Amino acid sequence: MGFLDWLVICAYFLVMIAIGIWAKSRIRDARDFFTAGGKMPWWLSGISHHMSGYSSAVFVGYAAIAYTAGFTLYVWWAIGITFAMLIGSWLFAPRWPRLRQRLGIISPLEYLATRYNVPAQQVLAWSGTALKVFDVGAKWAATALLLQVFAGVPIAWGVLLTGGVTLIYSTIGGLWADALTDLGQFIIQLIAGITMFVAVLAQLGGVSSIWTLWDRLPEGHGQPFNDKYTVGFIMVYLLINTLSYNGGTWNLAQRFIAAPTGDSARRAALFSAALYLFWPLGLFFPMWAAPILLPNLAEPDQSYALLTQQLLPGGLIGLVLAGMFAHTMAMTSSDANAISSVVIRDIIPAVWKRAHQLSSKSELLAGRVSTFLFIALSMGIALSVDSFGGVLGLLILWFGALVGPIAIPMLLGMLPAFRRCGPAAAIGSWATGLVVFAVVKYVFPGQTQTVEVATPVLSSLVMFVLIGLIAPVRNPEADALIDSLNAEHPEAAEAPSS
Repeated sequence: MGFLDWLVICAYFLVMIAIGIWAKSRIRDARDFFTAGGKMPWWLSGISHHMSGYSSAVFVGYAAIAYTAGFTLYVWWAIGITFAMLIGSWLFAPRWPRLRQRLGIISPLEYLATRYNVPAQQVLAWSGTALKVFDVGAKWAATALLLQVFAGVPIAWGVLLTGGVTLIYSTIGGLWADALTDLGQFIIQLIAGITMFVAVLAQLGGVSSIWTLWDRLPEGHGQPFNDKYTVGFIMVYLLINTLSYNGGTWNLAQRFIAAPTGDSARRAALFSAALYLFWPLGLFFPMWAAPILLPNLAEPDQSYALLTQQLLPGGLIGLVLAGMFAHTMAMTSSDANAISSVVIRDIIPAVWKRAHQLSSKSELLAGRVSTFLFIALSMGIALSVDSFGGVLGLLILWFGALVGPIAIPMLLGMLPAFRRCGPAAAIGSWATGLVVFAVVKYVFPGQTQTVEVATPVLSSLVMFVLIGLIAPVRNPEADALIDSLNAEHPEAAEAPSS
């Protein structure tokens, strides 16, 4: 890292803060802070959804997978998310803005009190908030590791630097700041990714290396299924990605809730799917080539950072690092916004009855305080990431295994086919997934990664369906809500914020 590199990084951070300050002028109340007033255009929602869907952990944890297993990373991750978004563009994405129109929600879990009951809503709200603190902590740790490799900055200072900047613009600018910084960050990481792609091509001998590369890599690196990333693992992660990227991960639900209409949300989902299908081919190419350019690395998670240092001149290294920061800051800021909406609209009203009497300005202030505290707590987790199995342990195992039990009642509850699954099904599904995860992880340790990730989500799904069949619930209010989400009603006015 030379002077020009640090200059680029500082300029990047200042621009992000400036966008947050500018976005503050568009925030009048909690609805603007959490859902952009329901006015986010589909293309911005799609880009924001894509940018909020992965962090700089891609350049650490996933770079290690690309180094050791090869092309299978694109199959189980990028193609899996693409299929997940194609499914969700018809089943889930259009229903999110319709929930805002019908009920005036600004939190992804707010509708669950009507769909199930308050206890079911609270169980999912508390557990999902706790899970997200750990997930975001992994993202900060991955970013800090990159800064350590590039510039020798201690992990703690890296967490404080990137987290502190995100804390500022997210706290003051809300979802508008998140989405607009996502747009800027998308442009930065696009330029940075193309720069790295061209540099690697030049090092390998030109454009023809796109096809000839695979014969020079270790055996199996060109195969769609390799190492522990089997067909079974990929199928399980397709289910997890479908649940996560269509709203089970709350910050991604916020992108759809902020869309003006269901049709706009569908276009955003399809746009995000297209980005996941094509962009990772260029983004991952340097990672796939790393075993040739950097053979026998002892720490494969540093491969992308080391390639950047080796191939790029001063100034461009800072640009690539800024592109890596872009993903983490996009994802974590949107996570903070979504979690804050859940805390303000779902958790606090359940434990403090006078919360319903808060004025619009007081609710907005509470949202900003909640956003601040969430980011600060997740930064604390990042400083002790090794206690939870490292970055990959938090990303693939903990989050992959636990997001399903939380997302299944939340997403399937919107669909008519599961209308008879009531509160018992929601809570039973959630509890089963968590218990099975604990049993597999601690009672019978040493299972394959596929088993550790698959058993919680599949058992949760089976329990949700089974309870609905054995003890079906008839709730006229919930039935009416589900039916109202099936189609667009342009003539219906949006419900006021409750």
